[in-house]
Amino acid sequence: MVPEVTPPGAAGMFGDALPAAVRYAELLTGPGVERGLVGPAEAGRIWDRHILNCAAIADLVPRRCTLIDLGSGAGLPGIVLALLRPEADITLVEPMARRVAFLQECVDTLDLARVRVVRGRAEDLAGQLSADIVTARAVAPLGKLAGWAVGLCRPGGTVLAIKGASARDEVAQARLALRRLGVSDVALVEVGSGKVDPPVTVVKFAAPARQRLAVGGRGPRAGDKRSGRKLSGHGAAGAPGGSGRSREPEKRRGDG
Repeated sequence: MVPEVTPPGAAGMFGDALPAAVRYAELLTGPGVERGLVGPAEAGRIWDRHILNCAAIADLVPRRCTLIDLGSGAGLPGIVLALLRPEADITLVEPMARRVAFLQECVDTLDLARVRVVRGRAEDLAGQLSADIVTARAVAPLGKLAGWAVGLCRPGGTVLAIKGASARDEVAQARLALRRLGVSDVALVEVGSGKVDPPVTVVKFAAPARQRLAVGGRGPRAGDKRSGRKLSGHGAAGAPGGSGRSREPEKRRGDG
C-alpha cells in the first residue's frame, strides 16, 4: 500500500514505478537523513521539492539513451530518472565516498539493473565516460558546470542543468564560457507545468560536435569539504523562488 504522505500527483507521474519511488523516498528520509545526506528540514518536503521536481525532467529524456548524472549526491535526478526510464543506461557520478555508498545501496534496494555508480570527479573521468545526455542539479554555477558536463557528453549530445530562479542570470553570466566551449542551442526550458508548482527550469544545450578542452577549473575532490557546500545564490531547482537558503538534500557542508 502507498503511504498517505505520498502526494496525489506522484501516481500520475510515476505510474507503475510508484512503489519504487515510495521506497526511494523512504531511503532519503530514513538513512539519507541519518547519514547527513538529507537535511532534516528537507525530509518533510522530499516529494514536492525534490522527487517530483526531478521526475518532471523525464519529458526531456528519451526512453532509450545513455545518461550520466553529474554530482549525483543522493541520486537526484539520476535515480528518479532511472525509475521513469528503465530502458536507459544511467551512470551516477559522485566523488564523495559517503554518497557513493548510499547511491549503491539505493541501486541495489530498488533493483536498478541498468544503473551503475562511479566514484570520481568529472574532469578526471572525461574521456573515460561518455553519454548521450548529462544531467546535473545544484552542482555548480553554469559556467563551471558546463565545462565538466561537456567533458562527459558525447559530441553533439545534450546537457540538462536543473536550475531555479537564477537560471536566466546564470546563462547571461556564463555566456563567454559557453562560447569558448563551443556549445550550441542554449535554451531555458520549463517542464512539469500542471504537475509541479512552480514548473522546473532547465538550462538545455548541445555539446560541440567536436570535443574541446573543458573549462571551469577542477571539480570537487573526494573528501573536499568545499565539494559539499551549497553554492551561494543557487537554490534548489524548481523550489519556490530558487532561494539560496534552501538546501539540496544530497549536498551538505562537511560531507566526507
